[in-house]
Amino acid sequence: MAAMAAADHPRILLHRFLSLELCKELEFVHRSCCSVGYRPSVFSTTLSHLIATNCAHLILPFLPIRERIKEKVEELFGCEFELFVEFTGLISWCRGACIGWHHDDNRPYLKQRDFAAVCYLNNHGKDFEGGMFHFQDGKPSSVCPVAGDALIYTADSRNIHCVDEVMDGERLTLTLWFTRNSAHDEDAKLMALLSQAAENYKFDKRECYLPSPASDNMYWFSHDQSGFDIRCARVHLLGYSFCFTSVTNDVKCTTSASSNDSLELLNEPLRLGRGDEIFVKEFVNSLHALQVLQFYFWKAPELEKSRRETAGDMESSRSSILRKSSDMELMLPCNHELAETILGAIYYKEAETIFDWDGLSAAVAEWENYSTKLRRDLSSFMPYWLSNETIFYVNPLELQICKE
Repeated sequence: MAAMAAADHPRILLHRFLSLELCKELEFVHRSCCSVGYRPSVFSTTLSHLIATNCAHLILPFLPIRERIKEKVEELFGCEFELFVEFTGLISWCRGACIGWHHDDNRPYLKQRDFAAVCYLNNHGKDFEGGMFHFQDGKPSSVCPVAGDALIYTADSRNIHCVDEVMDGERLTLTLWFTRNSAHDEDAKLMALLSQAAENYKFDKRECYLPSPASDNMYWFSHDQSGFDIRCARVHLLGYSFCFTSVTNDVKCTTSASSNDSLELLNEPLRLGRGDEIFVKEFVNSLHALQVLQFYFWKAPELEKSRRETAGDMESSRSSILRKSSDMELMLPCNHELAETILGAIYYKEAETIFDWDGLSAAVAEWENYSTKLRRDLSSFMPYWLSNETIFYVNPLELQICKE
């Protein structure tokens, strides 16, 4: 752990604050759920966005981290029981993204922010190029992003900073801001959203974990006269494409069709194709397919090991593969060349060696198990959140004791 800097530049860098497995889980959440961010070449996943897209269960991995970081900030800066989490979000910086010298409260509408924390989820030099973090004065003067490290500092003029332009790949962080002003407490806003959608979080509702995409413009990255849909781009970079559920579809989508009409098909049932084959599994929409695919990419080593151990009891999923025709692929107005330039190919090179229809079949079931468990936990936590008017992680053992 780095020592606390001098009072004139209060900041600290905590090494290995998050486990690599937790970094990977948050990476999965972001790459399967993110939307266009607040500045060019930036993509974000906020807790409110997850709730709004019927993915409220995916806020659970964030909760222990929020609590740990909040406690650390209070301890380091002597403000125990004074702070509220003002913002929690996953933010990725892609090619061209950068910020000049500034401090986090130099915009009038952000004056409520007192402290900032940045948790790095992937590695400089391996997963992306560029994107170094620099302080204008004091020590440490520069921070090289390393997965698991956390940087905490006061969000004021004592910590003016900048971020170098990202040259390739995707720089991924979990960013939190803290405030002493209870009027800006993030939990109050999130509880309102959760309460509004409470019916969707009842565990007895079948397949209640299936995602529901936001408006298409939230996934559209525009550049000059071109652009791409983030969902299509991420699927493409992993080597797949979106396909119609049947060759008999009457609707044909071409690049000559309007973007809005074409992209609406991403909210309809579809399948995943790769090369001249198509996966027979029907997904309810593109976000559903993308989550399963990103889950597969995250869990591929574990799934392969499990599959080898049970190989004698499993039938090959080749029976679930169809021959794909040109009529089945959705031809959407997405500039894949631009997507490869902006998102980079560093992260996705590994995808070339991670492919197997059997593995993807196993991922479908495991993703459902993962989502179902989180939904069950969410359903259990809700009464405690409502009674305490705050969102917090509840230890399952303590929860069981309370119920008994």
